[in-house]
Amino acid sequence: MARVISVEAERFPIAGTFTISRGSKTEAEVISCTISDGGHFGRGECVPYKRYGETIEGVREAIDAMRGRIAEGISRSALLDAMPAGAARNAIDCALWDLEAKLSGTSVAVAIGAVPLQALETAYTLSLGEPEAMAAQARVNAARPLLKVKIGGDNDIARIRAVRQAAPDSRIILDANEGWSDDNIVANLAFAAEQSIALIEQPLPAGHDEILRHIAHPVPICADESVHEAKNLEALVGLYDAVNIKLDKSGGLTAALVLRDRARELGFGVMVGCMVGTSLAMAPAVLLAQHADFVDLDGPLLLARDRVPGLVYQGSLVSPPDTALWG
Repeated sequence: MARVISVEAERFPIAGTFTISRGSKTEAEVISCTISDGGHFGRGECVPYKRYGETIEGVREAIDAMRGRIAEGISRSALLDAMPAGAARNAIDCALWDLEAKLSGTSVAVAIGAVPLQALETAYTLSLGEPEAMAAQARVNAARPLLKVKIGGDNDIARIRAVRQAAPDSRIILDANEGWSDDNIVANLAFAAEQSIALIEQPLPAGHDEILRHIAHPVPICADESVHEAKNLEALVGLYDAVNIKLDKSGGLTAALVLRDRARELGFGVMVGCMVGTSLAMAPAVLLAQHADFVDLDGPLLLARDRVPGLVYQGSLVSPPDTALWG
């Protein structure tokens, strides 16, 4: 019997508003796909990202275009050659992993050598806003051990100061989303170091970050928009200290595992992050993130409504997925 894929665009409301340097949104727009093989099925979810030229319609069309190959039983390794990295390939790849686990009776965690699985401490993200508003967010979440703070404007030193004062005991990641410039990065890095910031994500626009090779890194700097696949890594040596691996960028768990292992070989720290999606999108990333240096898989915590069943979060600890969800 040929495999059959179904595709669905879904919307999940965000609790409040999620704001970064590129804009705000009040809902997570995701695409889920299900691949059926007889009485078994596997699921995957992706989040199209405008920054990379993706749209809901375009990603759905890219998945639909693979119907014939999926019916023929395309493998995950062949999928890497058949589709470019990105959200569409991620949804298919994760659905294939889930399907393989159900067909074989071997969990994905066992298949990738991630056992024994552990609960992970995830960052919790604070949206970009004026310093006072960000301080209020930080104060509410000051008991969380790791905060990820969206910045990337003209007043970032004030934002950093306000958040640090409101959450003095939390480790803090700053995520500028390409919002800094050659003119302010040295001063911003120095102030971040004074405030004991743990990590800074993608301070400069991808491809316009050569200055990072020539300035001090008093706080480790992590590539996000600058890295999608393992082939991107060698060019980043000397520019960045760590890389943020997201399944929607790498195009699935298969490519993300290669990226993670190559990053370790080259001496990069590893962060596993996410777009704002549901527990179905986070589940494979939780397996990938075992033993990562930083984990940012708080997507479901930012939603007003998640899938059922979903991942279990206790404060900032996220437990491995139950196989009823994925894998």
